[in-house]
This record gives sequence, structure tokens and C-alpha cells, in this order.
Amino acid sequence: MPATARASALAFIIAALSLLVCAESGAAPAPVPASAKRDPVSVRLPSAAFAAMDTINPEHIRWHVRFLSHDLLEGRGTGQRGGDLAAEYIATQFAEYGLKPAGDNGYYLQKVPLVGITTLPDTHFVLLPKQGAPMDLKPLDEYVAYDQTQQSQSSVDAEIVYVGYGIEAPEYNWDDYKGVDVHGKVLLMLVNEPPSDDPKFFKGKALTYYGRWTYKYEEAIRKGAVGVILVHREDMASYPWEVVRNSNSGEKSYLKLEGPALKVASWVQLDVAKKLAAGSGMDLDKMMADARSRDFHPVDLGAKLRANMVSKVRNFESNNVVAMLPGSNRNLKDQAVLFTAHYDHFGIRPDMPGDNIFHGAADNATGCGILLELARAFSVAKDHPGRSIIFAAVTAEEQGLLGSEYLGKHPPVPAGKITLDLNYDDVQPIGAPEEVEVSGAERTTFYPWVQATAKEFRLAIRPDARPEAGHFYRSDHFSLARVGIPSFSINEGMKFKGHDEAWGQAQDKEYTEKRYHQPSDKYDPAMDFTGDAAMARFGFALGWEAASFSKLIGWQKGDEFEPARVKSQ
Repeated sequence: MPATARASALAFIIAALSLLVCAESGAAPAPVPASAKRDPVSVRLPSAAFAAMDTINPEHIRWHVRFLSHDLLEGRGTGQRGGDLAAEYIATQFAEYGLKPAGDNGYYLQKVPLVGITTLPDTHFVLLPKQGAPMDLKPLDEYVAYDQTQQSQSSVDAEIVYVGYGIEAPEYNWDDYKGVDVHGKVLLMLVNEPPSDDPKFFKGKALTYYGRWTYKYEEAIRKGAVGVILVHREDMASYPWEVVRNSNSGEKSYLKLEGPALKVASWVQLDVAKKLAAGSGMDLDKMMADARSRDFHPVDLGAKLRANMVSKVRNFESNNVVAMLPGSNRNLKDQAVLFTAHYDHFGIRPDMPGDNIFHGAADNATGCGILLELARAFSVAKDHPGRSIIFAAVTAEEQGLLGSEYLGKHPPVPAGKITLDLNYDDVQPIGAPEEVEVSGAERTTFYPWVQATAKEFRLAIRPDARPEAGHFYRSDHFSLARVGIPSFSINEGMKFKGHDEAWGQAQDKEYTEKRYHQPSDKYDPAMDFTGDAAMARFGFALGWEAASFSKLIGWQKGDEFEPARVKSQ
């Protein structure tokens, strides 16, 4: 590292540390938690924490990112050689740091039982409009589909019913099903949710879980449907068809089945849906407009899906990698703060020409690099916080948050005793941030401390840059939130030192369009990990503070995850 870069990094660290004083938060719109009577809103850290945080180094993160995204790791595919190598690398780092194993049988690895499904070329996916010729769709170009029943072959010959957004949400007085029996049917539906600027109606512009494709599949299963066809439209999905194609080609993993499942879980291109609607004498644009009304009723298109799903089924195990730093307080050490990041990506796609390794440098070697640097920094602290600190690098995030789902159901410490999860995912190495995004933190009783810490780090808290994309429901913290653990991700905003906001937005747009979930997400020696280190220091301070509170953190009253928190305790 050049001397000038070392000096700049040191100056940044010193500036951040000098600001960590007992300063009161200026304005905290979120209610102060009950524990605030004993824990005033401050970011006072002991000298041991300062000294440990001082060792966080952007070049350490760089080394991890370079290795984890190297060709030798073959894209860290779930259940593939490269993914297993990544898990062993992370476990070795944890051991080197002297952390206690928190996986299975006294080791760092927690086995996650999975089933890999590969849709084979023998699959046929044919739409039969009410009028006109059959539509024999081309895989990947016009549709993607998986058989979630984990069988080698399934046949579907069923009527297609359009159910708008496919949402039943009593709290918003919304029901797209209106009591219509869709058992045995294939449901055509839209991604996202009804648009609104009213924060009391589907949280306004922010996407709720109702808008996520995972919810739509889950609701269809509850209604007894045999298949779902999601209509992709880029502005509604918040990503182009390339992302859908790359995320749904090759082998896709699932946790071992424990109940009913869809025979056909699919997406189609917008033009395909328009043609299908026209074959039923309807206009898709009008259908989409009609779906925005509470008065919408399901529409039988008079069309059918005739599909023969042929799949290669592979039972295998992948691993979460879990380590623990025991707490110092005998009354609190059976409780914990959790740090998470996923290490998997999409592996190698043999059917792709040219570079077919999905390197996943930003997504999510960066998060793993931060997680490892946090683990190292906590391990060198001369004193430990009261609660234990758990570090978990989870698998199969790209397959649907599967590793974190399994961790949430099988945590090393009961979920009711985990006070907070801080997650890192896709932290762009593009310079020094002047903003931090902590979307979802405001839903927890910890938010005043998040505000105070951001203020002392001179980081403005930026509202979710793309609330319509539903980022809160798209990363591993969501799996922990579902079991009641107060959880959110830490990431940079859009304003970086030396640049205006438009520059940050342009970087985000360019990455999303040209590298996100594509082989081009590679390590580059020109990457600047200053921001990744800043996010690590910010999370370190938050984690230490949360580990020292006299009481457990909770969700705000009335939050959708509050019942799960109450149930877990």
C-alpha cells in the first residue's frame, strides 16, 4: 500500500475515532426503547474497542475479495467445488483469529441440507391462448421455469387465471383472490405491488414483502395452485431480464421439501404476456391498470399452460460457516450480536460462451471481506463486550436466502437471545462514503443509537435509494427478521467524497446494468476499499454497543416482525 494511501487511511480512521465520544443524538423520530432508562443514547466505547477498531484496514478486505473472486474459486457456486473452497477458506480465517467454532460437531461448518434442481432441455413449456396458435416458448430467452416439487418429472395441463398482483393483505384491505378457487390452476401475476405514495398503504413507494416473488409463490401454494407465471417488466422488477435469466439458469437450490410446492415456478418476458393476453381478447396494459384497484377480480383467460417439466435432481449439502467470540459478562454471554454475509454466488455456467465464471467480487466477496475483517478486529480486542459476538458466512443466498433461512431456524444461540443481526451485502469498493444506508434500522428500538453513531462518524443516513426495489426483503437479514431477530443491512449511500450524488447514482446504475449477477462482476486492482472499511468500522461500533446494552433490542411496536420476536422470547 503506498505511503500516501496509508496516510489517508490512517487519517480517516483517526478522524472517525476522534468523533466517537459521548454525544447525544440530535433528532430521533423513532421511539426510544424501554432500556433507554439505563442505556442513554450515546456511542461511548471503551478503550479496548477503540484500539481494536483502529486495526480495521481496507487492504485486508481487498485481499479477501481478491481471493474469493478469483477464477480458482469458480464463482463460489452453491454445492460446487468453488463454494466449498470458499467455506473452508473462511473457516480457516476464523480459526486463525482464535474464534470458537459454532457450527456442527465442534467445527465451524453448519451443514445445510439442500436439493439442486436443473431444468433439462427436454422440458416443454407451451402456452395455449384462447385463440391463435400455441406458444412454444424458448427457455431463457422467453421464459425461465423450475419444478419446486423436487421430482425428476412433472406434468401440468391447467387453466391460467390472472390474479393481478397475487396478494392477499388484510391489513391493507387488499385481496386479489376474492375467494375464487384457484386450486389446480396456473396463476398469471405481476411482480411488485399496487403503486402508492401513501405510507399507510403498502408503505407507499417502499416495497413490502407482498411485492417479492418469493411471497407470490408462497401464497399461490397456500391457495393450492400448481403453477405461477410471473410477468417481468423491468421498471416493476427493478432489474432487467438478464438478471432473471442469470438467476434462473443452471442448477437452482432449495431446502429439502417439507410441504406442498409448485410444479411450475416461472417468469415470462413482457412481450410473451402481451401476446398471451391478446390471444384471450384482452390488452395487457389495461389488465395491469385494472390490477391497481381494490375492485379487481381474478380473470380466467380461457388459456392453458401445458408443461412437461424434466429436471435433474441432486441431493447435497452446503455449509454455513459460523464462529463465536464469547462474551465477557456472565449474565449476558449466553446472548449474542450476530454479523452475517453470504459467500455464495452463481458458480460456472458451462452453456455460456466466453467468460462463464460468475466471480461475484462485489456480490458478495465484499461482504465476506468485511465480515472477516470484523471477526479479526473483535478477536484482537483486549477486552470483550458483555454479549457474545457471532460471525456467520452463509450459503445459498443467491438461491433464495436458503443458508440464512436455515441459520435462523437452527441458530447457535436461541433466536430470542440474539439481540441484533447486522448484515453486509454488495458493498461497492468505489471510495469514501459520506452517507450510510441502514434501511430497516428505523423499525427497531436500536435506531436512536444508529442515528447517534452515524452522526459521530459524519455519515448522513440516506433513505433507501430505491425503496421500490424492496432491498430489505432481498438479503439475508430478512431471514433473521422472520424469526424475530432485529436485523438490517449496512451499506453505503450515493454520496462519496470528491463526488456529487449524481456520480454515485451513475455508478450504481452502471453496476446494476453491466455487472450485477453477471460474469463481469470481477476484482479490479483499481478498486478502492476505503468505503468497505468505513462500513466495517461503523458496524463494529454498532455491534459493540448492542452487545453492551442492559436489555435486548426489539422491533418497534406494531412492526410485522414484532409477533415473531415476542414468540421467540
